[in-house]
Order: sequence, then C-alpha cells, then structure tokens
Amino acid sequence: MQEVKDLKYYSSRNVEELFGELSSGKNGLSESESKSRLKEGGYNIFSEKKRYNIFVQFISHFKSPFILILLAAAGISFFVGQTTQGIIIACIILLGATLDFVQEYSANKALIKLIETVKTKATVLRNGKKVEIPLKDIVAGDIVFLSSGDMVPADARVVEAEDFFVNQASITGESFPIEKISGIIESKAGQSTSDLDNILFSGTNVVGGSALALIVKTGKETEFGKIASHLAQSSAKSEFEKGVGNFGFFLMKIALVLVLFIFLVNSLIKHDVFESFMFAIAIAVGITPDLLPVIMSVTMAVGSRKMSKKGVIVKKLSAIPNFGSMNILCTDKTGTLTENKITLVKYMDFKGKEDENVLKLTYLNSSFQTGIKNPLDEAVLSFRKVDIKGFKKIGEIPYDFSRKRMSVIVSDKKQNMIITKGATEEIFECCRYYNRGGRSVTFEKRSKAEAMKVYKDLSSQGYRVLAVASKSVEKGKHSHKEESEMTFEGFVSFFDPPKKDVKKTLEEIEKLGIEIKIITGDNELVSKKIADEVGLRVKGIILGKDMEKMSEEALKIKAGNATIFARCSPSQKIRIINALREGGNVVGYIGDGINDAPSLKACDVSISVNNAVDVAKESADIILTRKSLADLKEGVIDGRKTFGNTMKYIMMALSSNFGNMFSASGAILFLPYLPMLPVQILLNNLIYDSSQITLPSDRVDNDWVSNPKKWDIKFLKKFMYTFGPLSSVFDFATFFIFYFALKVSAPVFQTGWFIESLATQLLVIHVIRTKKTPILKSRASKLLVLSSLLGVALGFVIPYTALGKWFGFAPLPWHFVLIILGIVAVYLVAVEITKRIFYRRNSF
Repeated sequence: MQEVKDLKYYSSRNVEELFGELSSGKNGLSESESKSRLKEGGYNIFSEKKRYNIFVQFISHFKSPFILILLAAAGISFFVGQTTQGIIIACIILLGATLDFVQEYSANKALIKLIETVKTKATVLRNGKKVEIPLKDIVAGDIVFLSSGDMVPADARVVEAEDFFVNQASITGESFPIEKISGIIESKAGQSTSDLDNILFSGTNVVGGSALALIVKTGKETEFGKIASHLAQSSAKSEFEKGVGNFGFFLMKIALVLVLFIFLVNSLIKHDVFESFMFAIAIAVGITPDLLPVIMSVTMAVGSRKMSKKGVIVKKLSAIPNFGSMNILCTDKTGTLTENKITLVKYMDFKGKEDENVLKLTYLNSSFQTGIKNPLDEAVLSFRKVDIKGFKKIGEIPYDFSRKRMSVIVSDKKQNMIITKGATEEIFECCRYYNRGGRSVTFEKRSKAEAMKVYKDLSSQGYRVLAVASKSVEKGKHSHKEESEMTFEGFVSFFDPPKKDVKKTLEEIEKLGIEIKIITGDNELVSKKIADEVGLRVKGIILGKDMEKMSEEALKIKAGNATIFARCSPSQKIRIINALREGGNVVGYIGDGINDAPSLKACDVSISVNNAVDVAKESADIILTRKSLADLKEGVIDGRKTFGNTMKYIMMALSSNFGNMFSASGAILFLPYLPMLPVQILLNNLIYDSSQITLPSDRVDNDWVSNPKKWDIKFLKKFMYTFGPLSSVFDFATFFIFYFALKVSAPVFQTGWFIESLATQLLVIHVIRTKKTPILKSRASKLLVLSSLLGVALGFVIPYTALGKWFGFAPLPWHFVLIILGIVAVYLVAVEITKRIFYRRNSF
C-alpha cells in the first residue's frame, strides 16, 4: 500500500524530487497516463450528502416516538375491525407529518448543494500542451496553470509563481490574501497547514499574479474534501430533538404500564378480552399527545413566517425552538461585529504623533504599485484624496514573501525617491536613519526602541500596522538592493470598525440571557480590541495552539470561562462547540465560509447568511438575509414564543391526558362497565387536540421570552405528577356523583364523564398557559378562546344529535349538565391555586 503523505511533506520537498515521486514533470502528464490515474484514483470530486427521493424524505417524518405509538394503535385498530378508530388515528398522523414535510421540503429545494460550488474547468499541461479539462478529471501529477480569477482545482504545490496571491479565507478564515511562493517550507513542530505558503488548497481562489502548480492531492484527500466528508456524516442531535425523544420514550413507558394494567385487570373482572384489549389501546392513544407533531409543525410554520418577515429564513423547523433555547452564540467578528471594511485610522511618526508626510508617502506607494491592491491599499486610497500631482512612477519592486515589503520609485522632477511599506520588523532592518522634524537622524538603539514601543502599543490596541520608509535614489534600473540605508518615516495603522448599532444590539442579546463568544482565525489582540469597542466583556482568551495541549474535560471547563477563541482552525472550532454543548449549553454558531461548515453541523443552532458560500448555507438551519445581530435577536424572540406555545400544549396534555387515563384505570376497579367507550376516548382526543391548532396564535408572556428555555424532563414529570392527579380528583368526584349518588346507566355515565373530561381539558389551557392570573393579567388570543369554546360547545351538543347515538352517547337532563359545569368551575379554581404554589417551588 502506498504511504499517505500529508501536505507538510509536499511543502518541505523540492519540486524536482516531487516530480520524481509523482512521475510527472514540467510538461505534465500524457493523456494515457492521466486516464490510467483517473481510473485508479477516481474522479476529483468530494463527498456529497446522500440525497433521498421525495418519497423517502416524506417517510422520514414518521419516525418520532409519538408517531410510532399512533401507527401501532392505528394498525391494531384496522386489524381487529375498528375501522372508524383506525381512520381517526391515521388522519392525525397524516396531518402532522405532511405539514412538517411540506415546510422543510419547500425551504430546502431552492438551495444549491455543496458539489455545485466547484463546477468549472482548469487549464493543465497534457503531452506538453495546454488543454482545458473538467475539474473532476484532474489527477495527482497534473501541472495546472493559475491566474487571477481562477479557482484552485485540488491541493497543489507551487512550482513557479509571479506576484501570486490567493484568497483562502473559505478554508483558513484568514481575511487577507496570502502570497504563495515556490520555495521549500521547512516542516516545524506544531506547524499548521495554513502556514504552508507554497501549498494551494482546493476551493480557494486566485486574486492576483500567476503560477504553475503541481497537483498532489485530489477529491476526498484534499482539505476541502475532508470538510465535505465531515458534512456527509449524520448531524449531531440538537437539544430540542433530544428533548422530544426523551419525552416520547417517557410517555411510551407510562402508556405501556397503564395498558398492561388495564388490559389484565379489565380482562379478569369483565371476562371480555377483546373489549378490554380495545379499551387498553384507546387508553394508550389517549395518554399520547396525538397532535403534538401537528401542533409543533403548525406552531413552527407560523413562527417561521413571522421570522422571515424580519430577515430570518428557517430551513429546518426544529431549529426554531432550538433558536429560542440558545444560551450561547458563537460568531466570528468580521461582518457580524464589524463592518467588514478595513479603514486607515492613524498615520504617525516614530513617536506616535500624527504626520501628514507619512500619509502622503503611503498614498504614493499604494497609488503607483501595480501588484495586487489588497484591502490595506484600498483603505489608504479611500481614506482621503491626497494631492500627488507632479509625481510619476519610474519603477517598482513587487512584494514578496521573504522581504515582506513592497516599493515604488517615483519622481517629482526634483528627485527620484523610493518609498517602501511593509512589516515593521522588515522595514526596521533596511533603515539606517529616521525622520525627526524633516531631518534624517541616525536610527540608533534608543530611537528604534521608541518606535518599537509605538508599534507594540498600536498592535495591542488591535490595529494592523505597516511601517513606511523612503530615500533618494539615482535614475536607472532598480533592485532589492535599493531597500537599504533608508529613512524610517513612521507608521500607518488600519482597523475594521465595529458596526454602529452592534453595541446596543449586544446589550439586548445579553438581556435575553445569551452569551456571545468570538471564535476566529484572527489574532487575539485584534479580537480583544473589537470586543472592547462593542462593549463585550472578555472573561478570558484561549488560543488555538493552547487548545492542542488541553484534554476534552479541561477544554469543557475553560471554554465556559472564555469569551474569545483566537487563531483557531476548523477542527478546533468543532472542539470548542462540542465542549460548550457538553457543558449543558444550547450552542448557536454563525458561519459563512467553507471552513465554517463542520462547525455549523456540530452546533444546536446553525446560522448562516444569504451571501455565504453555498456549502455554509447548505449546512445551516437558519439563513439571515443580512449578517446582522439585530435580525438574529428578533429571530430569537420569535423562536422563544414558538417554543412557549409548543410547551403550553405539552403541559395541557400532561395535566389532562395523564389525569383522565389514570382516572380510567381506577374506574375499571369498581365500575361494572367501561367508564368511556374506546371510540368516545378517541373522539374526545380529536376534539380537544383540534381545538389547540390555534395555539400558535396565542400571546406569550414577557417572562417566558426574557430567558432561554429548553426541554426539562424533570420539570415536566413534576408538572404531570402534580396536575394529573388533581385532574383525577375531579374525575373521581364525577364518578361518585353519577354512579353512587345518581345511579345512572352506563351510556349516561359515559356521556357525563365525556363532557366533563372534554370541558376540563379544553378550558385548563387558559389557566396553565401563563404563570400570571388568567384573563386579568394575561389574555389568550381570540382564536384560542374561540376554538376552546367551540370545542366545549361541541362536546355538550353531540349527545343530543344522531351522531351522539352512533358514538354510544345518551342525552343528559339539564340538571346533570349544571352539575358538570359546577365541577369544571371548581376544577379550574383548584388548578389556579395549585399553579401558584407549584411555581413558587419550581421554575422552568
């Protein structure tokens, strides 16, 4: 088996040696050899997410625990001939799954997939001739031509380069173009692949110059391919999905215990196995929040429409409650906290005083250079119009990696002058003098230390700093040798300013209980400066290199106490997110580059922006039409409202379903007949569940929106064990009055409990939907009030119709109806009193 070599290996070998290893050369490969390698190594394509046809996608929405319970009940109902019961259950299942599918399918179909981001051609040498071939046909050993505007087709080693600059932000997160060179880069311990300046990464793009490159890795073996392979894996379950799953299995256990108890006891007492079996199945359906999938889908669909009007597009419905539960938001600084527009902010002499001469020299350098105009040059030219009339360019010494500076030679008829700008340390090396008040003075140790202090102070404030130097030169051809014996003029510093409204927005986000953490590939000084500018309190800073020494347990502790994670690679970003999630947090992540895609897969709430690279949008659950934290804040509020309305239904179901089914289990011990017929139980469920379809329109109290909320099974169990038995107390009161006091027949008893059960379930939502006093301090929406009253009215009317006879009901005398109304009224008062006591002891 051929040894797998990493990019550091190819970076540290000379080109001739690599030609030998890859059986290639400056004339490239022959057609026959390229075809042979293509057959052996495969196409230059990346892993794709497995795509399912529309039918499989639809079927996938039937896998929740609630749906499985209902599917089993429907199947059994049809098998034993209870067609009506089976149809009712089937309609419930179909409605919920269809709503969920339609919303997600329509949101996803318009988005371009990962593989489509690199569909183009490349120019390679085949048999010594230039030919254009599809990217998928690139093989290791190919020689590829690259120039401005080209996309790098696969990982490659630079063979020749001329002023060659590449934007590799999508892979490394580095915001400035990087010059690539052809020389050897010696391998060092702890060296990152992003430090390999003679290596080109697949999926990055050329922004200036030209180069010849030798392809060393293709397809899945490239850095881009590794990211794509990660995306092909299943996403980690979000906090919301875990909560729904745990809750579903909890209810399945409760249902199993009750079904077995009712079936066995009822069979022994009544000696009717079939009737006992059907009653037990109805109880199983009764304890399940039948329309939870529907309620969740409708609630989230309504929430997604509201969010879309505020610039937040929801791709995945389950992301909405996660959005509301989020308590940590991880983001890069560029474009989110800052304007993503680098500006020149200071120009000063060696002592740090403003100096117009420094600005003019910098302006001349940036104006006349013909190499790549990087963001720093653009910042200089857009800062202010400087009068350079009378100057003309007579020469240029381009930037290169080893010198880390660039020079132009200009003339103003009085003299020829070389102006050099670049990295401070490199400029210091070529300066013998410094400008002091218009005079050139020897740049000795003391003055150099003063200048270095100014440089370090600027850097510590988060500025990107360049140094400027000049000297007079003779006419003629100029070379690098001219960059010596120069006069140091001063510094120019640059800054990507924070957005104007971001400080206020961050304060509002923090008030919502969300902690902001910055994860960036940039340095810690710049990140700290931005954090200070926007009012973000920095608890701690962790560097990517320091993370390498930390265990997962140590990182989990330290990540919670840090605000800035600087100089981080994509894999380190994933470690940070996983550590925060392991700490019990619901983590959101904003990303817009290829390097962000794995992190977007790893978090609970993945957020991208409309102008992000396609792979980032593909990986995200939520898309912002603008990279704005203000839009995100509004989305969080709507997400919490959506989650709040979902929880209202669950708490109602727990208080009423569990109580009623517990009551039914107790009733079979002393009643000579069933307390309610199976078909009546299903009708009861269908009416009260259907009335809750209006819950998405309900108002949500401010105290729910003010803090992150997430699934809390312990709280839900306490709620069920408190309000379920309370419901049963009033059920048993109904049983006692109707069976022992009034001594009614089975149909009248069943009708009476049906009405009482339905009324309590429908009206209790108005009590438990808020911690406040219902109606007086917190009013339900008009639609919820209307649907609740219609449901109660329907329950009272059905027994007096022909449909009532079909369901086995009997008309009740009006004084029986008044008794039921009295029981319901006392029950609602009891729930309100119990609610106040419960929330004093428990919080959610």
